[in-house]
Amino acid sequence: MTDFRTLDQVDVRGKRVLLRVDLNVPIQDGRVGDRTRIERVMPTIKELADKGGKVVLLSHLGRPRGAPGPKQSLRPVAAALSSILGRPVAFAPDCIGSVAETAAGAMQPGDVLCLENTRFHKGEEKNDKDFVSALAKLGDVWVNDAFSAAHRAHASTEGLGHVLPAYAGRAIEAELEALARVLERPAHPVVAIVGGAKVSSKLDLLGNLLNKVDILAIGGAMANTFLFAEGKRVGKSLCEPDLAGTAREILSSAHTGGCEILLPVDAVVAEKLAAHAASRVVQVNDIAEEDMILDLGPSSIKHVVSTLDRSKALLWNGPVGAFEVEPFDKGTIEIAKAAAELTRGGKLLSVAGGGDTMAALNAAGATRRFSFVSTAGGAFLEWLEGKPLPGVAILKTGT
Repeated sequence: MTDFRTLDQVDVRGKRVLLRVDLNVPIQDGRVGDRTRIERVMPTIKELADKGGKVVLLSHLGRPRGAPGPKQSLRPVAAALSSILGRPVAFAPDCIGSVAETAAGAMQPGDVLCLENTRFHKGEEKNDKDFVSALAKLGDVWVNDAFSAAHRAHASTEGLGHVLPAYAGRAIEAELEALARVLERPAHPVVAIVGGAKVSSKLDLLGNLLNKVDILAIGGAMANTFLFAEGKRVGKSLCEPDLAGTAREILSSAHTGGCEILLPVDAVVAEKLAAHAASRVVQVNDIAEEDMILDLGPSSIKHVVSTLDRSKALLWNGPVGAFEVEPFDKGTIEIAKAAAELTRGGKLLSVAGGGDTMAALNAAGATRRFSFVSTAGGAFLEWLEGKPLPGVAILKTGT
């Protein structure tokens, strides 16, 4: 992270700090349903306030498409912020204009102000210069701590870095440091677990990881396409036959580059995806026409766990089975627990991310025992694909 400006390089005392955070959290009956993302940015908010900064929070919530809507208001989030932070958090019912300017102008050092949803204005997603200027009136410096929105070149996630001194918050700093440790300067061997539904959605990810990891374990429905590419029957399983050629190319590239590929050798199958559906374990060479592959079999689970045991670092994106439905959650949960135990014992650096992955780790009770779990979705995936993120790049090149 040495090539990014951090909070260690700025004196915020008495300054208005425009802090872009991710408060895009579920709201149920006017209350925050999941506080994980709020808790992630608490260290940055508290540090800036404790150092005498006037902390002005910017965030989006949902997709209001440039028009105000009560269901996307950040007012209930401000109340949750105050409860978690243990100090008052003021709220302004707009993020620009006289209302926001008056609220920001009345702040004292250490105060925290939450502005209304930035996406209530069309200029946010368009990265409109006039909207950027209107936001910039409210701050002296800009801190980005919303990694999950860093893949969007929006006004509050990238545009402000062109007109105000730009710095990375502690959450983004931790995110980038964790990814660097597992991808740029890891201890070897490094294993990546990639799961999910479709190969087509993770082609760039697979291509980039082949050059960075020693072992690539492919699970979930996307593994079915690779099994099909090897000439195996997959029955009624979710599969992308038109990508069989691409799958074979990935396998060939892995072989050429010395990257070991782990594919399922057995599977849990059923005739339908339903809770507690009748299921059985079969070898991947014995999939019947009526079968749906819904989870890794015990031999495949054991193989992945033994691979973790001989690895030094793990990168995980995507569950290895239909973990939302019992009994097809066993593979994901057993592997998550094994990785968590190795991490707790100091034997494995474990980094995971993606919405489904986080849900799976939560289901396994393993989240807090991983080295780092990203709350980002698209931004995490694009970073793993090797794509530049506008909200991160501006922290290096911006004002």
